[in-house]
Amino acid sequence: MKKYILGFIVISLIYACETEQESAQQIIDKAIVKAGGERYKNAEISFDFRKGSYRSKREGGDYELERIMSDSTGAQYRDVVNNNGFTRYYKDTVVKLPDSMKTIYANSVNSVHYFVQLPFGLNDAAVNKELMGKDSIDNKEYYEIKVTFDEEGGGEDHEDVYMYWVDTKNYHVDYLAYSFEVNKGGLRFRKAYNPRTIEGIRFVDYENYKMDNLSTPLDTLDDLYESRQLELLSKIETRNIEVELLE
Repeated sequence: MKKYILGFIVISLIYACETEQESAQQIIDKAIVKAGGERYKNAEISFDFRKGSYRSKREGGDYELERIMSDSTGAQYRDVVNNNGFTRYYKDTVVKLPDSMKTIYANSVNSVHYFVQLPFGLNDAAVNKELMGKDSIDNKEYYEIKVTFDEEGGGEDHEDVYMYWVDTKNYHVDYLAYSFEVNKGGLRFRKAYNPRTIEGIRFVDYENYKMDNLSTPLDTLDDLYESRQLELLSKIETRNIEVELLE
């Protein structure tokens, strides 16, 4: 009889452990803490990406995202997104733009800062997170987190769908994939590499892969990556990163 009771207790404990699995929100919270946590909220971060120089500043709920690029004459455009909206400057003079162009430019600036500072943005109000399960890539176990966006507050690209692979041990986001609708749509899979920590905030670069078959489910791209069926499209490298933590 004691043997049966002991077996029942063991089974109950195993079941309890399985049912106490972390939620998608808990996993993302831990991923953000591991990557920099509260430091993101009061910091000025600058970096170079492709032909532009970028700067973000967050302090006490206020934020400003900036991109500076030069035209063929060497004159500078400066695009600024903040709590009040979008403004473009050319030679320090405000450029008048239709709202449609403001949206396009603002989304472009937002996108670069978003990817560079992942996973920080995954707790924005319009973000929906769902734990799809666990999987392994290169013999490491990952949580698979699906991310979608509300139409309200989710931006022009709110129909895009993302998948994040979060290491079950250290909570680093090592891989991500997404589907997008603009320019006839597409699928991308990214592998993080070259991790470095500056003033307590973690940054990575990415190998950027594509899949031409747009009906391919996002959660299978990791398997296609392992079997070398994805095409390396580009490398996404962030240079000259500087971080100033604000009190």
